[in-house]
Amino acid sequence: MKTNDIRAGTLGGTLCSLWASVTLGDLLQTVVMAALGTLVSYLMSRWLERRRK
Repeated sequence: MKTNDIRAGTLGGTLCSLWASVTLGDLLQTVVMAALGTLVSYLMSRWLERRRK
C-alpha cells in the first residue's frame, strides 16, 4: 500500500466521522456566529478609524 492511499483513507474516514456528528443546528449556529463576528469587527474598525481622526 502506498503512503498516499493510507493518507486518503485516513482523511476519508475522518471526514465521514465528522460529517455524522455535525447537525444542521450546529452548522447554522456557526454561520450566524461568523456573520456576527464579521459585523462586529467591521463596525469596531470603522468606529476606531473615526475616533482616530
